[in-house]
Amino acid sequence: MDATIYSDGTYLRNNPDWHADDSAWKATHVACMLERNALAPRSVVEVGCGSGEVLVELSKRLPSGTRCTGYDISPNAYTLCSHKVASNMEFKLGDLLQTDHFYDVALAADVFEHVEDCFGFVRKLRERAKHKVFHIPLDLSVQSLARPGKLLAMRRSAGHIHYFSRDTALALLEDTGHRVIDWTYTSGATDLGTRSWKARLARGPRKALFHASPDAAARWLGGYSILALAE
Repeated sequence: MDATIYSDGTYLRNNPDWHADDSAWKATHVACMLERNALAPRSVVEVGCGSGEVLVELSKRLPSGTRCTGYDISPNAYTLCSHKVASNMEFKLGDLLQTDHFYDVALAADVFEHVEDCFGFVRKLRERAKHKVFHIPLDLSVQSLARPGKLLAMRRSAGHIHYFSRDTALALLEDTGHRVIDWTYTSGATDLGTRSWKARLARGPRKALFHASPDAAARWLGGYSILALAE
């Protein structure tokens, strides 16, 4: 897939709010991960910040005075986030990995599945912060593989060009020199709103299976992501 979709308006047309409606949910999970690992960063950077809303929401849950910086290579995304600057927050149109800046925490929320050289991206990000937080969608499941066109539809609408299970996502982090400190599942399929009646109907069984076996729910039904803290 051509990366120009993020600058020529294609991605913006497919995702007009750049997933801003998920931002408070993601920020809450990130803040909880930092808190349960006793991390109180003084500087946070988000790579691929999109609309900027995750960083805005996360800043409300961080210690007072934490400096937040968002980077995105897409002019369309920068248009959405650039007006959200504040005394403790700035947004930049550019590539964090081409700088020598260093932060306490780097956040990549639903990002490297879009990047052609995802291994190189994650390996370089290791050099930009002491701790990294990754939110990684688990697109590979029995259900997604059994439904013809499911992954290709995800490729067209969301721009995902790499697809992960829990094991392959965590293995990628380890393979790029990271040490995973902590991780957990997140469940967008049950926590976030959906217009599909089929998805609403499946919420009950999905929650029941997840309660009984989180791994089985992610492996068989999909609709989950992992949130991983690494150094």
